[in-house]
Amino acid sequence: MKKDISTNPFNIVVIVAALGYFVDIYDLILFGIVRTPSLTDIGVAEADITAMGAYLMNMQMFGMLVGGIVWGILGDKKGRMSTLFMTILLYSLANIANGFVTSVDQYAILRVIAGFGLAGELGVGITLVSEVLSKEQRAWGTSLVAGVGIAGAVLAYWVASWGWREAYWIGGVLGLLLLLLRVYVHESGMFHKVKESAVKRGNFLSLFTNRKRFVKYMACILAGLPVWFVVGILIIPSSEFAQALGITGPISGGKAVMLHYTGAAFGSILTSYISQLLRSRKKALLISITALALLSTWYFLSAGASPTTYYLIAFLLGIAMGYWAVFVTVASEQFGTNIRSTVTTTVPNFVRGGLVIMSWAWLAMADDRGILQSAMIVGAVVFVLAIVSIFALDETHDKDLDYLEDQH
Repeated sequence: MKKDISTNPFNIVVIVAALGYFVDIYDLILFGIVRTPSLTDIGVAEADITAMGAYLMNMQMFGMLVGGIVWGILGDKKGRMSTLFMTILLYSLANIANGFVTSVDQYAILRVIAGFGLAGELGVGITLVSEVLSKEQRAWGTSLVAGVGIAGAVLAYWVASWGWREAYWIGGVLGLLLLLLRVYVHESGMFHKVKESAVKRGNFLSLFTNRKRFVKYMACILAGLPVWFVVGILIIPSSEFAQALGITGPISGGKAVMLHYTGAAFGSILTSYISQLLRSRKKALLISITALALLSTWYFLSAGASPTTYYLIAFLLGIAMGYWAVFVTVASEQFGTNIRSTVTTTVPNFVRGGLVIMSWAWLAMADDRGILQSAMIVGAVVFVLAIVSIFALDETHDKDLDYLEDQH
């Protein structure tokens, strides 16, 4: 008799999705860790590091924005599994190539390609995991994906000490090795069922032609913005913020990123536990976003603090940021099988792409207001939008996902 994997959050689908996200986060965060040494090595002046770093991060996020749409649609049209492994192959090859760059232009092109590839991994992986696990287990399964995946940031920190080029090469090789597990992963049964129906699959534009779908879709995106506000604006440029805050000792941006994501690995499990305890995804999200807002306030009030206090805040921000797993799960649970991959893949990438707008607003105001006050303003807007958006989402804790969007 065939074993029922829907009750086991440790099945091979979850393992492959978790390892894929591990490599995804490794690459996504690696740039934040090696930003200064890599740009210095290819000849960027110290005065231009912040601007060039923001430019390259935005190029990566642009790639993810476009890739999120493409991979999401392919996941609904061609299948979750095949799409998942195409994304892994693309960003692995881009990572390897990234280790050979000698100019900012080359760096930018490869960040776009890597971002395009990275865009599909999390959303397609979470879609697959959500559809193969029972409703009682899927929150734990997706949290395991996020918890293991987020640990990729910790590995990136340690590997980066060997050299920034070597760190990119290792990330690429890890991704290629992951492809060997493809033979053990099977397609979602829900996808097979919808594939046999006549319903239209992966219709991205349908998210904008129905008011209820559009409101839910935008609410999903807004709910995730605080995560990348904290990561992209407060944590990655830690050395600049530490100077503006008057922290009493030197701060390593790489170490701040590593501690932040260590906290996030714990936070992903904690938020899922809260979700299961309260039997509510929405309450868990509200608690986490509120905690993240309060900790961000502490961050801005930490002027003159010690490096130890600064690193502690970075770690605690990571724990609160751990709601990312529940957030992506909620996006997956809001919509029917025929458009689930499109939603689950585009939502986190639109959130990441939102960093382009947030960092533009932050830097545009920084000349007049300084990086601290301008970040406070951006953060205040982002947190208000996120909290309000939660009330527009459906409660999906006990929701059965085996349905078509056109039926609802």
